[in-house]
Amino acid sequence: MEGLMMDWPLTLHHFLDRAARLFPRKEIATRTAAGMHRYTYADFHRRVHRLAHALTRLGIGRGDRVATFAWNTYRHLEIYFAAPCMGAVLHTLNIRLAPDQLIYIINHAEDRVIFVDASLVPLLERIRDQIPTVKAFVIMSDAGPVQTSLSPALDYEALLAESPEAPYPWPRLDENAAAGMCYTSGTTGNPKGVVYSHRAIFLHSLALCLADTFGICERDVLMPVVPMFHANAWGMPFAGVMVGAKLVFPGPHLQPRDIAELIQNERVTVTAGVPTIWIGLYALLERERYDLSSLRVMPVGGSAMPRALIEAFEKRFGIRIAHAWGMTEMTPLGTVANLKSYMESWPDEERFAVRAKQGMPVVGVEIRAVDDQGREVPWDGKTMGELQVRGPWVIRAYYNDPRTAEAFQDGWFRTGDVVTIDPEGYIQIVDRTKDLIKSGGEWISSVDLENALMAHPKVLEAAVIAVPHPKWQERPLAVVVPRPEFKEDLTKEELLEFLRPRFAKWWLPDDIVFVEAIPKTSVGKFDKKVLREQFKDYRLPETPA
Repeated sequence: MEGLMMDWPLTLHHFLDRAARLFPRKEIATRTAAGMHRYTYADFHRRVHRLAHALTRLGIGRGDRVATFAWNTYRHLEIYFAAPCMGAVLHTLNIRLAPDQLIYIINHAEDRVIFVDASLVPLLERIRDQIPTVKAFVIMSDAGPVQTSLSPALDYEALLAESPEAPYPWPRLDENAAAGMCYTSGTTGNPKGVVYSHRAIFLHSLALCLADTFGICERDVLMPVVPMFHANAWGMPFAGVMVGAKLVFPGPHLQPRDIAELIQNERVTVTAGVPTIWIGLYALLERERYDLSSLRVMPVGGSAMPRALIEAFEKRFGIRIAHAWGMTEMTPLGTVANLKSYMESWPDEERFAVRAKQGMPVVGVEIRAVDDQGREVPWDGKTMGELQVRGPWVIRAYYNDPRTAEAFQDGWFRTGDVVTIDPEGYIQIVDRTKDLIKSGGEWISSVDLENALMAHPKVLEAAVIAVPHPKWQERPLAVVVPRPEFKEDLTKEELLEFLRPRFAKWWLPDDIVFVEAIPKTSVGKFDKKVLREQFKDYRLPETPA
C-alpha cells in the first residue's frame, strides 16, 4: 500500500513564489562602495523573472551551467534563483582559487556563461583564452558598463532592462534535477564537482530552520559572511528566502569593522562564517565598542573554533556561537553543537566542553565512525575513527570523476575527518586524516594543540603541522601569530608552560615558530599544505623546546 499524497516536487520555485506572495515588503540590503543598496522581495522577484528571460535569450537551456564569480550581493542572489528555476544549473566559482584550478573547474563543468562582479573582471581576463566553453560574460557593475577584454561582454543591468516584464513561464522540474554545482577546494589533486538537486537544497533549507538547528525564521535578519561560492553560503540564502527573513549581504566588505557596523546598523540576528573571520571580530571588539545585542546566534564552521573563543564571545559580549560541521559534499550541514535540555544546568566547564565539539547530527543526517579495518568504533568519546555520513542531502557521486569509488564505503560517504563520538552523540573532530601527526606509532591531534594555543591570551592564531623526525617519524611544530600588542612579549617557554598541564609530554610541540600571519585557503581556513611546504626542511632542535 502506498501513501495517497500529491505528486508535488520539492523545487526552488516554491521558495521564490512564497517569498514574493507572502513577504513582498521584506528587505534585501547589500553593502556597496556607494553605500547600502536596498530593495524588497517584490523587487527581487520581478528581477529574477527578467533574468530568466535574459538567460533564455543568451541560449541557456535545461542542464546548462550558469557560473558566478562574485561577492555576496543581491545580484548574486538573483542568479541563485533564476538559473535553477528555469532548469539551468547554478555554478558558484571560488574567486580566490589559483588560475590553473579555476581553468580546470570552468572547463570540467563546461560553463556556458559567467556572471562576474566588476571588481573581479581582471581575474577572468587573464584566463579568457583557456576557457573555450564560455560563450558570454555578464558584468555586474554599480557604475555602468565596464571596459574589458572579455568577449562577448554584456552589462547585467542593461540585460535586465532589455528583458520582458512578463512573468517567466517556469517549467515543471523533477525535484531530483540538478539545481547547483560547487567544487571542493582541491587540497589534494584537482577539485571535485558536487551537484546539488532541488530536493537536496529544499530539505537542507528546512533543516537550517529547525529550532534545534539554527531556528532561522521570518523575524530574523540573516547575514551570510561565509561566501556565496562556499557551499552556497552554507545554504543560508536559500533558507532566508524560504522563510522571508530580511537578508543582509556584505559584498566585498569583510573586514572586522565592516562586519561589526553591518550587524549594529542592520540589527542582524544570525550571521555565519569561518573561525578566522570571528577571530578578527573578537580582536576588534576588545578595542572598540559596537552594539551587537541583536545577534541571537552565530553559526561557525569550516574548521574548529577554539573553545576559549566560544566561551569569551558569550561571557564578554553575550554572543552565542553555534559550533557546526559540514562539507561541500553535504550541501553542507551535518552537525550542530546545541546543548540538550538537561545540559543547560551543567557547570560552565561541562557546558562549554560540549559546545566546543562539532555537535550532534541534524535531522536527516546519519553518522558513524570507522577504524582503518572498516569496523565501526564505539560512541565512547575516546576511540578515534573516520567519520562517515549518509542522508538525503549527501552526495552519492562526484560529477564526472573517477575518484567517486574511493569516497564511499557500503553506501556511506567517507568524509576524511577523524573524530570521536561521545555517548550523547556529539562528534569531536580530532583532525583531517592527512593532518594527524604520527609520532612513534601514536597519533597526535593538531586541532587539539591549536585550540589550546589559541586559548592563550597573547595568541591570535596558531597552526600545528607535522615535520619529519629521524627517530619518531613525525613531530609537531607549532606556528603562532602573537596578538599585535604582545608581538615582542611572547616566548616559546611561556606557551609550553601553558600547554604542559593540558597534554602528555610527548604531545608537546618540539618547537614553536612565530610568524606575521598564517596562510589561509580560498575559504578562510588555515592552509596547512602551504605551511607543510614552507617548513618541509625545518630542522627541529636536538632537545625539544
